[in-house]
Amino acid sequence: MKNRDEDAPHRGHGPDGVSRRDFLRGAGVAVSGSVIMSEAAVLPAAAEGSTQILGPGETQVTLRINGQTRQLNIEPRVTLLDALRNRLNITGSKRVCDRATCGACTMLLDDRPVYSCTVLAIEAQGHEVTTIERFSEGGKLHPVMSAFVENDAQQCGFCTPGFVMACIAFLKANPNPTREEIEKGLGGNLCRCGTYWGIRQAVLDAARVMMAEKGVEVHA
Repeated sequence: MKNRDEDAPHRGHGPDGVSRRDFLRGAGVAVSGSVIMSEAAVLPAAAEGSTQILGPGETQVTLRINGQTRQLNIEPRVTLLDALRNRLNITGSKRVCDRATCGACTMLLDDRPVYSCTVLAIEAQGHEVTTIERFSEGGKLHPVMSAFVENDAQQCGFCTPGFVMACIAFLKANPNPTREEIEKGLGGNLCRCGTYWGIRQAVLDAARVMMAEKGVEVHA
């Protein structure tokens, strides 16, 4: 009987003396070499096209903000919130959810409250943009802002600018509201600290002050 080891060197060899392992190893090297060569052939073409513009660059945008005309160069994808905070240093409006949910970034666009985190700056051209900075000019606070202070209607402060802007817009549309109308009208703004009672009372107090200046009786 032959020793099994005597046939070991020839086990798995074909008629040409090449084993399956040698064949597969050689095939792998050949495939790898062809892939490398094909990639090398593509690289010069990719390098030549590396200057291709993949998207629009910056463009000049003219915004009317708090009564002043401001010009800046930004990409069309930049939001109104980012344009004001990052380019014009108007930082009163806050970024919190960045999903048009919490209302902390509320500004007025032609006296209409909007979530500035989802409004493109380029879309605001031709409109009047108003931020919370407009209502404290000259060191005098708007009645809504004063009422917020008197009623402790803020804690961490992140939601406060957006709430103040929403309240001002609400009172302009409904100058003599009930508490129920306030609760419904401000449903688009969230306060994670839970100061809703103080906010609603602040709106009622501000309404009294603003209507009293006009000689109009308000709800109790």
